[in-house]
Amino acid sequence: MSKNNTNKNAKPFLKWAGGKKQVKNCIGDILSKKIKGKRIDNYFEPFLGGGAVFFHLLEEKYKFNNVYLGDINKELILTWKVVQGKPYDLISILEDFSEKYKKKSPECQKKFYYDTRDDFNDSLDGFNYDKLSDEQILRASQMIFLNKTCFNGLYRVNLSGAFNVPMGKYKNPLICDDKNILKVHEALNGVKIYCQDYSKFLDLIDRNSFVYLDPPYLPIKKNSFTNYDSSGFGVKEQIELSKFCESIDKKGARFILSNSDPKNYDSNCNFFKDHYGILDLKVCNHKKIMVRRSINSKGNKRGPINELLIYNF
Repeated sequence: MSKNNTNKNAKPFLKWAGGKKQVKNCIGDILSKKIKGKRIDNYFEPFLGGGAVFFHLLEEKYKFNNVYLGDINKELILTWKVVQGKPYDLISILEDFSEKYKKKSPECQKKFYYDTRDDFNDSLDGFNYDKLSDEQILRASQMIFLNKTCFNGLYRVNLSGAFNVPMGKYKNPLICDDKNILKVHEALNGVKIYCQDYSKFLDLIDRNSFVYLDPPYLPIKKNSFTNYDSSGFGVKEQIELSKFCESIDKKGARFILSNSDPKNYDSNCNFFKDHYGILDLKVCNHKKIMVRRSINSKGNKRGPINELLIYNF
């Protein structure tokens, strides 16, 4: 873990719904009061997304003996693994995407976007996600291109698992951020990356572990955005996650969980008090954070709202 402990300039290479750019400082403040010397033996982030908190902790010079990153989204994890293992090949293809895209007229750019999206979806059936290959590098390149040019940087799929986000409106999107990709590659030296459900990390967690959990947020109103993959993440899954946190606590490990504050829309909703406050935790604290969210398609509904950080120390 020597290289990833020294790199402090890497930042998320993908836009991701619910990214933690606005709350990472608060998470760092909570940790700094409990973790002396900024040393964490085993760091876990099983809802990886863009990895903003992981990169922030590196920037703040936290030291890790072991890092375990994961997500259930196979396209996301494939892209992380390609950045980790084949950054120069990835950059070469992204440079080609960028050059071709930016030379085109707006109408031809639109066609290029949807042709790329079709190619990405057409190769879904039978795709081999296991062995790093030229096909995987191309798919990761398509993933990054689509992420940088789609509406609002969203990742959303239909029930068949096909990416279905429309094209966004950008004058000059940064499709190939080669310098950052190489910094991320360096930061990922020795890091273990898994495509799996968060619950499968439990056997690896011990009393010397810190776990940061950033699940798809509690659906607090109709049409809430929770379909990061085709399985969804509803109230039932949120309750199962609270039990997972209880298991973490019983192992003597520390955790911080990010989630929505349902009281933004329903002052009578006590979901987190009911499902975390009554757990047999040594202590269960929470902190409200004011953030600005931009998922809503209507700009006038992207104002500041409260989010929650729940932690057991």
